[in-house]
Amino acid sequence: MSPDSKVETYAAMKIFVDNWRWADVPFYIRAGKRLPKRVTDISIHFRPAPYPLWKKVRGVQTAPNVLAIRIQPDEGISLKFDSKVPGPSVRTAPVTMEFRYATSFGAEPPEAYERLLLETMLGDSTLFARRDEVETAWSWLDPLLNAWSSDARPPDFYPAGSWGPECADQLIERDGRKWRRP
Repeated sequence: MSPDSKVETYAAMKIFVDNWRWADVPFYIRAGKRLPKRVTDISIHFRPAPYPLWKKVRGVQTAPNVLAIRIQPDEGISLKFDSKVPGPSVRTAPVTMEFRYATSFGAEPPEAYERLLLETMLGDSTLFARRDEVETAWSWLDPLLNAWSSDARPPDFYPAGSWGPECADQLIERDGRKWRRP
């Protein structure tokens, strides 16, 4: 890639779904090229319980529970939560429960394209995006791409091998959160 390139290779967004079920729930999305790892995952950070069990115990801090769904590579699911450490003292420690396809079944699942080719040969279109889905996705992206192309400011740069530009960290940190590092 040319060192003076101004092509956007990273996006970080905070979006909301406009319905009663997801009212006031932020969704943070980021994607980029040349990050430290090639990974696709979804992490759900749960709100703290309204009446935490250990709230009144001095020195005990708990972190929000996190459900992580790893799409690629190393497909699987993990749930991270705090648990009381066995014994007479009141201490908590993070615990992770994991399911990974490769370790559970002794083999890696087929690559995504292998699966799509097989489904194509079998005539099954359930894994493919329908036309209305593709059009809806572009109806979200087109305004963003048009706004970026008409903006005279240069994109925020980030070094290859980093997790993105500093402004992406600032986006999520304004809400007291941090990006999950897979």
